[in-house]
Amino acid sequence: MFVKRGIYFIISILALVSVSCSQYHKISKSQDYKFKYEKAMEYYEREDYFRALGLFDQVIPFYRGTEEAEDIAYKYAYAYYNQKEYIMASYYFDRFYKTYPRSERAEECMFMSAYCKYKESPNYKLDQTTTKEGISQLQLFINAYPTSERVEQCNGLIDELRLKLQMKEYEIAKLYLKMDQYEAAVTSFDNLLLDYPDSEFKEDAMFYTIKSYYYYASKSVRSKRKERYQEAADIYQRFVEQYPESKYMKEVAYMYNKAMKEIENN
Repeated sequence: MFVKRGIYFIISILALVSVSCSQYHKISKSQDYKFKYEKAMEYYEREDYFRALGLFDQVIPFYRGTEEAEDIAYKYAYAYYNQKEYIMASYYFDRFYKTYPRSERAEECMFMSAYCKYKESPNYKLDQTTTKEGISQLQLFINAYPTSERVEQCNGLIDELRLKLQMKEYEIAKLYLKMDQYEAAVTSFDNLLLDYPDSEFKEDAMFYTIKSYYYYASKSVRSKRKERYQEAADIYQRFVEQYPESKYMKEVAYMYNKAMKEIENN
């Protein structure tokens, strides 16, 4: 009995899907663009964004230059956004802003274009091109609308995206150190501290910079050792001033003392 009910339920669902597809096909083939526009809006309101986009694609050329065109463009971008197709959504939000710069929706769409880049930003281990684009677009929004209530949110999003870039650089630098590529590690840690002087990884990055310089010096030709040990010693001095209670203190003190002995011997 329960099996039969399950079969009837599945058949009913399939029948409804079939009818729905048949109706959409008829609407799509219609030459009545006003009818298509109305149905596109109905699909949109019912959150059937896939079908709404299909009909919007057909009516956009017909409504170009009309009052309805702005509303179609606005919903077109949001249809992609609601389907989590953020790259496409970002493009169409940006196009709306550029096409209708005086619209009351222009500010919202400029923000949403940047926000979609934030949403599309991948894990820090992956390529961060979209992350950088997101930071750039969020900053452009702040510049364009400095008094907007969205500015505070934009600053928070920028901080999140910048943290990803820091994590990316930090992990790459640590990998160089792990692989005994000390020159590359030194350069990477130096760049991290230069690019993000207030990074939450600063203490760790300074420790690994000392370590990188120390091992870089130890593997260098004799004529270069003194200079590189001195770099390690200089960073050590700044490190102990900023982090006198650091968990790394014992290790950095050992490297510093060894470096000073090498400098004296040279």
